[in-house]
Amino acid sequence: MKEGINASPGIAIATAHVYEKCVMEVNHGKVDDTQSEIEKFQGAITESRKQIEAIQAKAIRELGEEEAAIFGAHIMVLEDPEFVDGVEAEINENQWGADYAVKLVTDRFYLIFDQMDDPYFSARAADIKDVGNRVLLNILGIVQSDLSQLEEDVIIIADDLTPSDTAQMDKNRVKGFATNVGSRTSHTAIMARSMEIPAVLGLGDITTTVKTGDTIVVDGLNGKVIINPDHGQLENYAQENRKYLAYLKELEELKDLEAITLDGHKVELVGNIGEPNDVAGVLHNGGVGVGLYRTEFLYMNSDTMPGEEKQLAAYRSVLEAFPDGPVIIRTLDIGGDKKLPYLSLDDEMNPFLGLRAIRLCFKEVELFKIQLRAILRASVYGHAYIMFPMISSVTEVRQAKAMVSECMQELDEAGILYDKHIKIGVMIEIPAAAMTADIIAKEVDFFSIGTNDLCQYALAVDRMNQEVSYLYDTFNPGILRLIKLVTKVTAPQTGLFTGMCGEMAGDPAATILLLGLGLDEFSMSAFSIPQIKKIIRSVRYEDAKVIAETAMNLETGEEVLDYMLAEMKKLNIDIK
Repeated sequence: MKEGINASPGIAIATAHVYEKCVMEVNHGKVDDTQSEIEKFQGAITESRKQIEAIQAKAIRELGEEEAAIFGAHIMVLEDPEFVDGVEAEINENQWGADYAVKLVTDRFYLIFDQMDDPYFSARAADIKDVGNRVLLNILGIVQSDLSQLEEDVIIIADDLTPSDTAQMDKNRVKGFATNVGSRTSHTAIMARSMEIPAVLGLGDITTTVKTGDTIVVDGLNGKVIINPDHGQLENYAQENRKYLAYLKELEELKDLEAITLDGHKVELVGNIGEPNDVAGVLHNGGVGVGLYRTEFLYMNSDTMPGEEKQLAAYRSVLEAFPDGPVIIRTLDIGGDKKLPYLSLDDEMNPFLGLRAIRLCFKEVELFKIQLRAILRASVYGHAYIMFPMISSVTEVRQAKAMVSECMQELDEAGILYDKHIKIGVMIEIPAAAMTADIIAKEVDFFSIGTNDLCQYALAVDRMNQEVSYLYDTFNPGILRLIKLVTKVTAPQTGLFTGMCGEMAGDPAATILLLGLGLDEFSMSAFSIPQIKKIIRSVRYEDAKVIAETAMNLETGEEVLDYMLAEMKKLNIDIK
């Protein structure tokens, strides 16, 4: 048995198909005819675009617009001047061949994204590698075998699977994935979940442990892979699979029901999105709005600064999709680990404590005002909320609100309509903000706790650093106390609410605890919404408060987690 990351739930039993990528041998020598290499590169770009467009069309037909959107981003990489000009500069200035120049530039961009702390962005490194490798294959004239012509039901065993690999699969034949590398936020995981294919990633050496033809069980519920199981194991997993399918049917029946406890306490379940295409997933899973719109994708997926009209169109499309629900638009959260090619930022000794998010917006005033005006103009199309990231003090809140007022005045003078009572809130992701929530509350309409950064800053741990990542623990009593400091400020009588948009909000083991601590809104990846809703509808709010109070008196994160799992078991609540 092998254990890895349970990236996509479900159980699959089938024959293994070990998928091996072509070995690409790149020429490291100098060339004399640089013009010929430029033409070779440009031809590969053209051919790559045709291939990606064909994959995109197939993905739209078979997976839907949301899952196919990634290939639009792949085409943008092909058109990105930073990529194209970078390769041509390596050829012209350093006399590298087209193949080596593509490898150099692809690796350069891959490292930039791979080292980002935000898992949502670090996972995009794989997309860059996917596009670069496709161009490289076309330069070298190599035809990579695909997974669309399978003759039997299989479980794919691979080192890694790119979005292109997964989109081309015959989903009627592919019953599961098992890979050496990968994470829950990688596109391999995301597409596996959208295809409802069980997947276990990060197994380390599965490609050398398994051979084509072996019988494999992929247990995506518990992150396990069983190689050549015996008869008893096969029977057990067949029974577990029947239970899981019945559980999915239960979740599907909850889609249009409210997230309300057994004793009538209602909370909101909303989605985290990075672009308008993500809306479909939130709606499909029963989300009532958007709790975090990561607007930086508008900037990162563009080779120039997105103007007011472009931003207005993006925000409007999301707002119109949720006419009755909130759409919380986070202002630009760039800097630190996320940079823009057209915005010159100095290198910093510690970028995560430097010029980023709201701090950058205060420096780049016109950039900030363009975004604020776009949000305000879009607010007439729905229930838009403005949320400021990386707030550390009430002074910053007042400064940001002053800029909103300035933008409102400009729109008034131009006779442009907007919601004059638009709600304004802040992300609580710096411990100082949590500890002064009572002060900040006087200036805002809501809080949204960003547990990803809150944990990083409060525990002084880089969760992307494997040497210390074991210290990253959302159940740490210190984190729970910071959360409680925030929720106790926003009691119903204050008119304020507290949401959470970090990964903890979508963690089933934390749901009852967060409910009991007074969280009003849970914002998460769309696929997590049905399970969190089921848990909330299975418990009394008064019981959740008692459970949370007990958990707050425990001394370690491990004790808290064990206690929460035990309480869920008492309540007959399963986590899948």
